[in-house]
Amino acid sequence: MNAIGYLRLSMRDQSRYSLEYQESSINEYCKRNNIELLAVFKDNGQSSYNFDRPNYIALESFIKKHKGGVNYLIVMDHDRFSRNLPEALMKIKSLESRFKIKVVATNESPDLDTNDPDVFLNRAFKYLMANNELLRIRQRTSRGIRTALEGGRFVNRAPYGYYNQKAEGRKGVILVNEEEATIIRKIFFDFLLGHPISQIHKNVKSLGYPGISKSAIRRLLENCIYAGLVKVPESISGPERYVKGIHTPIVTAVDFWRCQEILGNKPALKSLPKDDVPLRGILRHSCGASMTAGYSKGKNKYYLYYRCTQCSNINIPGEKLHDKFEQILDLLSFSQLQVDYLVGHVKEKLADFLGSRKNLAKSRVEELNTIEAKIEGLEDKMMNDQIENATYKKWFKKFSVRKSILEAEIIELNKPDDEKLNRAVRLIPELLDLKAIFKRATVFQKHSILREVFKGGLTYGRGGI
Repeated sequence: MNAIGYLRLSMRDQSRYSLEYQESSINEYCKRNNIELLAVFKDNGQSSYNFDRPNYIALESFIKKHKGGVNYLIVMDHDRFSRNLPEALMKIKSLESRFKIKVVATNESPDLDTNDPDVFLNRAFKYLMANNELLRIRQRTSRGIRTALEGGRFVNRAPYGYYNQKAEGRKGVILVNEEEATIIRKIFFDFLLGHPISQIHKNVKSLGYPGISKSAIRRLLENCIYAGLVKVPESISGPERYVKGIHTPIVTAVDFWRCQEILGNKPALKSLPKDDVPLRGILRHSCGASMTAGYSKGKNKYYLYYRCTQCSNINIPGEKLHDKFEQILDLLSFSQLQVDYLVGHVKEKLADFLGSRKNLAKSRVEELNTIEAKIEGLEDKMMNDQIENATYKKWFKKFSVRKSILEAEIIELNKPDDEKLNRAVRLIPELLDLKAIFKRATVFQKHSILREVFKGGLTYGRGGI
């Protein structure tokens, strides 16, 4: 009589049923019963719930190829064959009817009558218990995952921008991949500036972003992991919620939630905004409908008009609307008196800041002198055999690290930043000139400015905005 053996290892019960132990049990069973073992198939770490396992599929191919030459399929125990009651019984029946192969465990006799009702009941009970254990394993796993999530731990494969790492004395954590994190920050920043997702995808692809389609950008923007948050799914114990993760965020939670607000409310653009129609996609008519823009041909040239998408009789000359909008920007600009006040206030704060830098530099020099004295004292103690070599190395390393940090801080604090800061002060009037900033901005930046400044939107009605 000929047989083939089947081994399956689940990572959850590895200590109890190693592959070597299973194979040894099957070999001993064959020797006791004078059965020739033709081949052994092993599935390592595969699911017990179905038979979509690489080496079990290879096993059935072997059976088909040697049809009539295999009498037994031997497993160490029935839960190695399957933990799914109906699937297991159907598979056993199929092997018996199609290939005349008897499935037996090492604690069963080769002469076992599988048509005996008591045998069927006994097997069904074993598979029922195995199925019950599988469900318990899944329940424990699910509870463990939820507990980890509630504790702020990300439990899956790290998303782009992070990498998985085992921490000493702790379970796995995700750490920031700084090179990829730079691209992540650019994606969030550009999206908040109003750039379309298609353009963002094109730009970051050239920087090495691996996402194939632009939909990957939206999924990335919706991933709370980048804001240092972990989503805990809804359950019978409570609704879906977000908890602070133990990993380092790449973007701020504020920027993440601003992106969610835009993603939830922003309709898909049918056409990209153009430089000569910056209000298209932003401006609405008093009826509530959005206003689009286009050119109409006159006698000698084309004229720009904004028109309501619902009211066919509303066509406003673009030049007129743009002039009115510039008037609004003028009203929002700071007066010279306000600019002078802010510049004076900033100069006072900068003077305080420069003074505090000098005081901080002085305290760092004093601390550096103390550290250098400690290093010298440490060397003296080492030379005089007052401390052991291991103690010397430990404290020398600690002091040397602090010394390097202090030296770097002192160099940075003593840099002549006066001119740089004065140049920043001279730029303040330009930074407060909203109209000039708007004119220099790209169309996408203009849309971002409009959304931030006019959070309630812009509406045209009764001859004005």
